[in-house]
Amino acid sequence: MEDIQFIPTTHLKPKFTDPSKLGFGKVFTDHMFTMKYEAGKGWYAPTIEPYAPFALDPSCMVLHYGQAIFEGLKAYPGPDGKIALFRVRDNFERMNRSAARMRIPEIDVDFAIKALIELLKVERDWIPRAKDTALYIRPTIIATDAHLGVKASSTYLFFIILSPVGPYYAAGLDPVKIYVEDEYVRAVRGGTGFTKAACNYAVSLLAGELAKDKGYSQVLWLDGVERKYIEEVGAMNIFFRFKDEIATPMLQGSILPGITRDSVLKLLRHKGYNAVERRISIQEVCEAHAKGELLEVFGTGTAAVISPVGELRYEDHIMEINHNQIGEVSQMLYDELTGIQNSRIPDPMGWMSYID
Repeated sequence: MEDIQFIPTTHLKPKFTDPSKLGFGKVFTDHMFTMKYEAGKGWYAPTIEPYAPFALDPSCMVLHYGQAIFEGLKAYPGPDGKIALFRVRDNFERMNRSAARMRIPEIDVDFAIKALIELLKVERDWIPRAKDTALYIRPTIIATDAHLGVKASSTYLFFIILSPVGPYYAAGLDPVKIYVEDEYVRAVRGGTGFTKAACNYAVSLLAGELAKDKGYSQVLWLDGVERKYIEEVGAMNIFFRFKDEIATPMLQGSILPGITRDSVLKLLRHKGYNAVERRISIQEVCEAHAKGELLEVFGTGTAAVISPVGELRYEDHIMEINHNQIGEVSQMLYDELTGIQNSRIPDPMGWMSYID
């Protein structure tokens, strides 16, 4: 792969002055990374350049046929002025799994990490240092052929943009209300549910808006065949703490294999909890709640890290979880994961990498 070209911006943006007003995904740094692909040539022209709009032909295939995938990870302030990254290789390896399913050419993981490191070195002053903040990283690949016709594109654009962010939910770690969707479905086995394809998020929008109209933050999806087994929340994987175990839906091809999900499973088992992956029916959850055996429910994801659930609604059943308070396991996991990510506590799993 050729060397990365650097084109510095001539108009630096003003840095944020109040981290509490960052929000999520609203502010973007001065530079981005881009790289192009052409069939027969491969990936080429890796460049760090000023953050700016793209010029796309109206017939650009991503606009018509949806060939687009992305990832999400974060950079944190590390010790001694270093930049800290959490499980960065896992994100780019998952991106390649998404690419294979969406008929997009895979990237060289080592080069993608190198490119990200170089971009972060340029933009290191954009990493916020206030509590519950980070620099969100969004690698994306889109199809760019100017052509109308259902086929895989022969050209692509890979880009990485950066955004200093606060908490994903404005209320921070306060428990959220989740609506169990029983009419629409998100994915089925054999489809694209296990990928971070843009189309997966588009199909969730209607149900999400309907849930918000009812006063709920997000949708909890059921399986697309029997409409009885729990899958995931719109932007998170989901965990249930029952009387004798902490369970999350097993991966069967329709659920995103979340990196935070995997980290939580490993961390729970490391601490001696009975953490399992299995099929979980919504009826089981309702019955456990009725018996007082549903102790905690929480979501996991890069954006929110841990998101405690204070209320679940399924049909006419409204289930308050743990008196609408964050549970002890949810709090422990949040403290452990954010402590590791922000280098406040040791990293027993070897998940962190540091950039000088």
